[in-house]
Amino acid sequence: MTGTCHCGAVAIILADKPEYLFDCDCSNCSKHGSLWGYFAPADVRVSGETVSYTHPERERPSSNIHFCGTCGCTTHWSPTVHISQDMMGANMRLFDSEELSGIPLHFPDGKGWSGQGAFGMRRESTIF
Repeated sequence: MTGTCHCGAVAIILADKPEYLFDCDCSNCSKHGSLWGYFAPADVRVSGETVSYTHPERERPSSNIHFCGTCGCTTHWSPTVHISQDMMGANMRLFDSEELSGIPLHFPDGKGWSGQGAFGMRRESTIF
């Protein structure tokens, strides 16, 4: 699967579809308009230059948010040094919605998340 930012300068190339999608309501995800799919970094290739931003709302932020420096589309996130996980997120809004059909869609309570442990959900899951 390949998705691109609006101007096409950055492409996200995935080895496969994500197992599920996260529509998080934290301030970072909602303001960036992201719909996250999660992957091992070895299963994702980013083509093109991105700029990154680490949100300052947590003492130990867990992610660097990457976006296209030309059109501003959020492309993906990568873990910071504060967490030890072999996972990254790709903004699935860069992909054609038809490619995402049938994937479970979850709604994590990012606003209420402490930054530790698993997310609670704010409503029932559905299928994209």
